[in-house]
Amino acid sequence: MAFYSSGVEYGIHSLVCMVDTKGDDREMNVRELAELQGVPYDYLAKIFTRLSRAGLVVSSEGKGGGFSLARAAELITTLDIVQAIDGPKSMFECKEVRQRLAVFGEEPPSWVCDGPCGIRAVMDSAQQRMEEELSRHTILDLARKTYRKAPDTFAIEVQDWIDGRRHGQG
Repeated sequence: MAFYSSGVEYGIHSLVCMVDTKGDDREMNVRELAELQGVPYDYLAKIFTRLSRAGLVVSSEGKGGGFSLARAAELITTLDIVQAIDGPKSMFECKEVRQRLAVFGEEPPSWVCDGPCGIRAVMDSAQQRMEEELSRHTILDLARKTYRKAPDTFAIEVQDWIDGRRHGQG
């Protein structure tokens, strides 16, 4: 089972799609993003509600309205998106097993509880490292990686696809 929901993947990909080759954001609506990526519209709409509440995207009203990034793509990290969609998560919940060993009976000796649990310390360190890594990568970084990897025509194809949907050709 995945640690993060599929919504995290959908959210990250969506925000990457909202960045053009120059690193500028482009307004897109949820239906366009869902169709472009082949993901469920209803689920993506809920994700965008969370992204909006977290201050990562802003909505525009009216016909053709949609969402744009609330701040520059280089200021939105993957950790921001993860926490907006799935909330803060702890990858480990210490149950203080060290205190419940059968050999201790009803009362563990004081040395058992002296200091932090070594297992919890390792797991907390792992979580900290994971969050540090997620915070090192921004939407702009991910968009640039995508555009570097893709053929030169990719950005044009995506923009043509968006324009086609907006002008009733899709």
